Amino acid sequence: MIETPRRASLAAAAVAALMFSCLPALSAGSGGSDSATNTSRPNYAEAQAAVDSGSYVQALRILAGVVKAEPRNADAWNLMGYASRKMNRLDEADRYYATALRIDPRHMGALEYQGELFLERGDVDRARQNLSMLRGLCRTCDEYKDLIAAFDAAGQS
Repeated sequence: MIETPRRASLAAAAVAALMFSCLPALSAGSGGSDSATNTSRPNYAEAQAAVDSGSYVQALRILAGVVKAEPRNADAWNLMGYASRKMNRLDEADRYYATALRIDPRHMGALEYQGELFLERGDVDRARQNLSMLRGLCRTCDEYKDLIAAFDAAGQS
């Protein structure tokens, strides 16, 4: 069959229509959720902004909603660990990092932050295990470099 410009345009339009009809309808402010009932649920970006401003209690409140809606969100569990650690809630932080790493054993942020937690607790051997895992994943990434810096700061070079 010979392809004409009109036939090609119609085919492209049909493909585009099919693709867009398969996308979920997103409500404004839903954070990418396909549920219109989630429009008021704070999202991960808001939690990250709260952490960045040092509002850890607020971040944890927001993240609780995120992980309730998305229990397999390793980024959210990791950020909960970070916020908890910054508030000196080390046992909570440990649980949150462990959850993030159960979901994604190669989560570089959780490996870095958990390693920093281990250093804070004086568990240098476990921190070195995290550093070794990061080295295997990425020798040039920020997480690896940051954990090395944490070792240096702790006098554990």
